[in-house]
Amino acid sequence: MPGDHEPLTDALLDPATYAGDLHTTLHRLRRQCPLAWNATAGFWAVTRHADVSEASSDPSRFCSGKGILVEEIGVSYDTPPSMMHTDPPEHTRYRKLARPGFTNTMVRSLEGLVRERTSRLLDELAIKAADGAVVDVTAELAVPLPIQLIATLLGLPAGDEDRLFRWSEAAIPGATDWSDDERMALLGEMTVELLALASQRRATPRDDVVSMLATYSEDGEELSDSELGMFLIQLLVAGNETTRNSISGALVALADYPEQLDRLAADPALRPSAVEEVLRWTTPVTSFLRTAVTNSNLGGVEITAGDPLLLIYAAANRDEAEFGPTANTFDVGRSPNHHVALGHGPHFCLGAALARLELSVVLEGVVQRWQRLTVAGPVRRSGSSIISGIKAAPMVLERRR
Repeated sequence: MPGDHEPLTDALLDPATYAGDLHTTLHRLRRQCPLAWNATAGFWAVTRHADVSEASSDPSRFCSGKGILVEEIGVSYDTPPSMMHTDPPEHTRYRKLARPGFTNTMVRSLEGLVRERTSRLLDELAIKAADGAVVDVTAELAVPLPIQLIATLLGLPAGDEDRLFRWSEAAIPGATDWSDDERMALLGEMTVELLALASQRRATPRDDVVSMLATYSEDGEELSDSELGMFLIQLLVAGNETTRNSISGALVALADYPEQLDRLAADPALRPSAVEEVLRWTTPVTSFLRTAVTNSNLGGVEITAGDPLLLIYAAANRDEAEFGPTANTFDVGRSPNHHVALGHGPHFCLGAALARLELSVVLEGVVQRWQRLTVAGPVRRSGSSIISGIKAAPMVLERRR
């Protein structure tokens, strides 16, 4: 028996917790039982920044290969569903394959495209928001921008953003109220069509990530269809879901903290630290699971080999022990800011540079156009335990004079 059941952790199994005031629950856990056993599903809930960072950084003690979601406890796979389900040396090989599409040099080459797409969407948003009209910044900005950009980077056909959005939503458990049959049908459709596109690129390569992966060969070895599908699905979904919710969350934060919008307007040099604070504050991936490889001690608690641990990044990123008494305040000038919103250790986000670029350009454009953002209705959040999703964020945008 790993430990006594902590009733507070059962809230982590309830979608209403994630759609509601998640941080009140996480604050109580972090204060009262920062490493607590949940006997209902069988996992340790890890909420302190130091413990989350330690467990994330050492796959020899805490591995990803036995599942990264609570729903996967006790499940085994013939092939990994994603690169996130692997550990070194397999993970190192996979990451090396995908890395060329997301280097800092590659991302810098995309800056012109990011600025053009962002400016166009913000200009369209400004027209819709004229004369005090209420606009949903999630639907009008946060959803289309990352999907358009990741589709371009991967080499997916233009004009198919609505379907890409549905595919992405289907891939995130709890993100929608769709039936399992509907989700599985969409995931099957996504897999078949992405593999068909890879087959086309193998025959006629282009300068895009799909072509790079489809034509990969080392010592005569190519990626299998299951590996290729794994790569393409993860890059598509992770490449837009997380940034989408950070964009929505950034605008909600700037509405809730208008003085921070004023600071950004007065001092553009704050934009890099503002991007990091948006990532900390929104923490687009709420949590991922690890499994203890050996008997170990984490945060003063004895962990038994085979025990699953739920690393709750959203809790770690509000930990007063790391961020001080202002941990629960949005501060665009926060420094240092050692957040774990992009992961930590070997699984640090492959698309971090692209996400930071998109957020920086969005913040720049918002500050230039509007002097005040006001939430004009309920901000609807997803019940997903994985993605800190914002489904709708209605706002009134007051133009800068």
